[in-house]
Order: sequence, then structure tokens, then C-alpha cells
Amino acid sequence: MSDTALLVIDVQQSFPHRPYWDATDVPRYLKCQQALIDGAAAAGLPVIQIFHVEDAGAFSMESGNIRTLDGITLQPTRTFRKNRHSAMVGTGLDVWLTENGIRNLIVSGIRTEQCCETTTRHASDLGFTVTYVAEATLTFPMTDADGLTHSPEDIRRHTAMVLKDRFARIASVEEALSAAGARS
Repeated sequence: MSDTALLVIDVQQSFPHRPYWDATDVPRYLKCQQALIDGAAAAGLPVIQIFHVEDAGAFSMESGNIRTLDGITLQPTRTFRKNRHSAMVGTGLDVWLTENGIRNLIVSGIRTEQCCETTTRHASDLGFTVTYVAEATLTFPMTDADGLTHSPEDIRRHTAMVLKDRFARIASVEEALSAAGARS
């Protein structure tokens, strides 16, 4: 098995049922996420799917939404469920990665500044080498305390800036796959 794995975080049908869902950026995201998944799978990298699960609402098992987001196709090597922002908390993911000799992670998924960023920071703190693929993350417009609305692109840029060289290497889909010995 490769020493690098792709994490596909919270790419699930729950999000279209949230009030902040904005499909404007979804086509761009789907293209980048699918290219990353396909390239990783073609190179034989483990593709790890992580679902966020809550007790009630759109993220509950009972909702029927704990399944891959429409428009994305993948055959995960392994699937984990989480109920915290970091995929490394309470899931056994870090143990599984270590047991399988995986020390390098490629992070992608939904939401850019939330579960993807938190998992990146946590994985880095645990000693994993992380490549963060901002273009293969999705988020939604957010309004700050001053009333300024930030676009998904602004949030992606900011998240990449605060992670760069401290918690992760920032890469495009193509750069991440190339560094892992894969092709998109």
C-alpha cells in the first residue's frame, strides 16, 4: 500500500439540506474533487471517505443523507464516520493510517474552513505530512461580525494562506497527484 492516502471529507448529500447551501460553486468543486479521486484511485492510493454524522437532522443516519454527494463517484478503500470537526477525533482514522504505513495525507472535501482545515491542522499536529488541495474543497458564502460577506473563493484563499508551510503544503489537484506519483 502507498504511504500516501486521499481523504475525502464530508462529501455527502447532507449539505444540500442545510440553509446555507449555495450551489453556485458546486460545478467547479465537483470537477476538481472527481479529478482528485480518479487520479488517486488510478495510482493505487487509498481513498478514504469520511462522513459527518449527527444525532438528528440532515446529518443523521435516519435522514438517508449519509451517502456520497450527488455528482461524485468513488469506491473508498475505507470509510469512517465522525461527529467532530476533525476526522482524527474518535474515528480510529489515525490508528488505521499508522497501521497501514500511511504518513502522507491529501486533504479534500466539504467545508474548506471547517472540517477540512481542522483535520489538516490535527493531522499535522499528529505528525502526518499534509497536502491541502484547496481547489478540491467546497464552502459557502459567510458573513463576518462586521457584516462583510466573504465568497467561497475568498475563504479558500484565506484557509490556504493560514495553513501554508505551517500545517500543510498547498497544492492544486495536478500538483498533489504528481507529488504522490499519480496523474489526473
